[in-house]
Amino acid sequence: MPLNPKVAALLQMIENSKYPPLHTLTVAEARQAYERSAPILDVPPAPLHRVDDLSLPVRDGGSIDARLYLPREASWAAPLPALMYLHGGGFTVGSLATHDALCRLLARGADCAVFSVAYRLAPEHRFPSAVHDTFDALRWLHDESHALGLDAARIAIGGDSAGGTLATVGAVLARDAGLPLVLQMLLYPGTCGYQDTASHRRLAHGYFLPEETIQWFFENYIRTRDDRDDWRFAPLDGTRGEPTHHGNVASAPDFSGLAPAWIAVAEYDPLLDEGVAYAEKLRRAGNRVELHRFDGMIHEFFKMRRLVPDVARAHDAAIAALRRAFDTA
Repeated sequence: MPLNPKVAALLQMIENSKYPPLHTLTVAEARQAYERSAPILDVPPAPLHRVDDLSLPVRDGGSIDARLYLPREASWAAPLPALMYLHGGGFTVGSLATHDALCRLLARGADCAVFSVAYRLAPEHRFPSAVHDTFDALRWLHDESHALGLDAARIAIGGDSAGGTLATVGAVLARDAGLPLVLQMLLYPGTCGYQDTASHRRLAHGYFLPEETIQWFFENYIRTRDDRDDWRFAPLDGTRGEPTHHGNVASAPDFSGLAPAWIAVAEYDPLLDEGVAYAEKLRRAGNRVELHRFDGMIHEFFKMRRLVPDVARAHDAAIAALRRAFDTA
């Protein structure tokens, strides 16, 4: 189908503005630009019962920030389910603030806590730092769930774009560590090591996420070209993993026995094909998968509801998936 009329108007507005794309800016300028755009495109932040800013330790002795959204009082007697959320931004831009409105919306709609994680960004912290931060945050959330009034048996992981990539990897690492998850909610995740799909070629320019920006993100994130073949960067087609203590390179793990997946893709997103292919990979491995293609939409549309009211349908579908996962756990 054609572009949603509101999406088409947004793309025309961006074209008319002549604002430089992120890949032509410095990293600091790109982060500032992304921060400024979030409140323009997204709905106003909804009020919640409580929002707490937290700090948690990670494996290298440092710490990362997180934000806990509570739609109502959490207690040991009536613990809340929780969604651990990882923001998008090409591993280079994005923050707790850029995804604040979306996290609030999900917390209110699904009646769950949302634990938003500020994993460390590239190029200051290159691959696999964000992967390590993701797993360390997930383990911390499981370990601290009782103290926070959360239900460790009803935790989901989710994220958009690069955050969706991290959520896919987090789901595999959680399985291997015996950390139960009830759902992986993947919003237009990046999953392939090399962007050579038909949708990348067809939608390389003019649809919000230029191919040059994608490659700029990845050049900031990966250490060497070999990282593109690591499954933690490319869960769809990566063939290698972390080097072992003996200096050998581990193979990619199997993808069976993972948490059920709810995957959203957009018709006019360069990442469309790899999202669809990843859903099929999970299905072939025996996992339960719901794949939703939102026609007329572009990359990052989950954060555009202010200007594109039809995004509400996608929000409602994601919220319904979270509620089902939490209710049946």
